[in-house]
Amino acid sequence: MEQKLEVFLKVAEKESFSRAAEELHMTQPAVSQYIQLFEREMGTKLLERSNKYVRLNKAGEIVYHHAKEIIGLYTKMQRLVDDVTNKTSGPLSIGASYTFGEYVLPHIIAHTLEQYPLIKPTITIGNTKEIAELVSGHQLDIGIIEGGLRNSKLKVEPFLEDEMHIVVSANHRLANDNKTELRGSDLANETWIVRENGSGTREATEHVFQLFDMAPKIMEFGSNQLIKESVEAGLGVSLLSKWAIRKEVELGTLKRLKIEGLPFYRKFSFIVKTPFQTKAMESFLNLLRAEDIILNIETVNSKNKRKKY
Repeated sequence: MEQKLEVFLKVAEKESFSRAAEELHMTQPAVSQYIQLFEREMGTKLLERSNKYVRLNKAGEIVYHHAKEIIGLYTKMQRLVDDVTNKTSGPLSIGASYTFGEYVLPHIIAHTLEQYPLIKPTITIGNTKEIAELVSGHQLDIGIIEGGLRNSKLKVEPFLEDEMHIVVSANHRLANDNKTELRGSDLANETWIVRENGSGTREATEHVFQLFDMAPKIMEFGSNQLIKESVEAGLGVSLLSKWAIRKEVELGTLKRLKIEGLPFYRKFSFIVKTPFQTKAMESFLNLLRAEDIILNIETVNSKNKRKKY
């Protein structure tokens, strides 16, 4: 059954028997035979075929969704069984929301590979909602997210506090304000540049809007980097993690505003689906929980700053 599922998934993803056969190192007739046997077992056609394309029909879409999950579970089962006798090694699929994934995770991966060089990590970056869905579908071993999560089927463990600041361009009028501390009302008429719905950073921004009792004009962008570039260009203000703005603040292209009631604090959490852990995952989770790793990252960043200046 596993072989049939793999062949079916490959044909569905490549939308071609010939391209699937090439990737699977099989002949095209063999691929066609697997699909015919699988459709016979399922009792219905799963693929619409023509001279130009091969596509999933309604039944095929259902089977595809569950086949992905079955293959993910089967692979995970094999890893766990192999892991009983082997040392820390093997693949580890990690998903992370943008802030942690782009600014913290690379350092964590470096520490992981330094201690466990046989681990083979793969990284997927998405917003909090997307990462949670991939973990739920067994397509990721572990996810690292920002903010809250409404999914009772996943284990959620907070492991690191994040600090978020409102930033403006260095040329913004508020960047050189003589007040020692601004109020939220000082920002009510500003254009806010925010992340998309489903993002942990967007969730935090909405909390700040509630805190300041305001509903400002917003511009919505899909990445932290685009938001930072837009703020630097003077398009508006934004709430971002200290990790995301560290370099720009050091260079002086972004300015953190001192706001009454801020910074805003939230938690980074990791999420997993299965209660069983490979040695690779267990070792990685232990590194996430180790506060000295994060302190070491901050220390290295601070030393690099002093060397530069």
